[in-house]
Amino acid sequence: MSDQIVKTQERLAQSLVVAPPPPCGVEFTVGNTPLLVLRRITADLPSSVQVYAKAEWFNPGGSIKDRPAFNILRTALANCDLVPGKRLLDSTSGNMGIAYTTFGAAMDVPVTLVLPANASPERIAILRALGAELVLTDPLEGSDGAIRVARQMAAEEPDLYFYANQYDNPANWQAHYLTTGPEIFQQTAGQVTHIVAGLGTSGTLTGVSRYLQQFNPDVQLIAVQPDSPLHGLEGLKHMPTAIQPGIFDPSLPDRTLEISTEEAYDMVRRLAREEGLFTGISSGAAAAAALKVAEELDQGVVVTVFPDAGYKYLSDKGLWEPAEED
Repeated sequence: MSDQIVKTQERLAQSLVVAPPPPCGVEFTVGNTPLLVLRRITADLPSSVQVYAKAEWFNPGGSIKDRPAFNILRTALANCDLVPGKRLLDSTSGNMGIAYTTFGAAMDVPVTLVLPANASPERIAILRALGAELVLTDPLEGSDGAIRVARQMAAEEPDLYFYANQYDNPANWQAHYLTTGPEIFQQTAGQVTHIVAGLGTSGTLTGVSRYLQQFNPDVQLIAVQPDSPLHGLEGLKHMPTAIQPGIFDPSLPDRTLEISTEEAYDMVRRLAREEGLFTGISSGAAAAAALKVAEELDQGVVVTVFPDAGYKYLSDKGLWEPAEED
């Protein structure tokens, strides 16, 4: 091989190298998550229908909650609501708490979290590893019970706590208006026709919807919730029977799909074994709903959001090892 050819190949190789990002703090790594195409579970759909999912476990704290947690924190600091001597207080089912404690540790903000005692052992272990102070509540009262306890603590000791109040704090949905919505618009080149998002705090659906409808009022907005008050879809709320978040706007969704725990669990296993995507339970619910929407279409671009990966659910044997049918 001639020297000229070798030099040409070296120059070509150098031109293909992508420079790594510069060093930065963990808070600057939030967002810009991949948009993944779902291929095998959508194999029966026409080629004119595509289904995509935002892989939110690429955030530094491992979930979509990094977006609102960081925005709530920085907004509180900028407004002097969170000052030295105060602790950030909020209720959580786990992921928001992990996000708070991730950024709290990096930004020297102490964090107190109220969560149901039946939160997965993995989540509780992560929170303790990150230095959170935990208050565990009655598991039978779920996330609503944790909300009530957090509200009481904030009312009793206002000088000790800044109550972040993720369910009512506009900085929650604004995080998705500022980041998740623009990312989806850019990653689909503006071609998105349907947004499918689970209802927990409702921040994702609210922020993404308000952003996208500025550019295309015809984008269909589909909310996803459990099919009953008693369910196993951690992080999601059955809105008709739950304490409704203050940021929830029931006029935004064009429709609401109800997904059973069994449907979500089955889809989690399918995503792992057919797509190579190791996702959490709410991601399974989102994928099941997105597939239902896509099956109704002749053409369209359906985008959903996978809030987290499956690592925090490994102790749930019913999820990964379903009971055999008789």
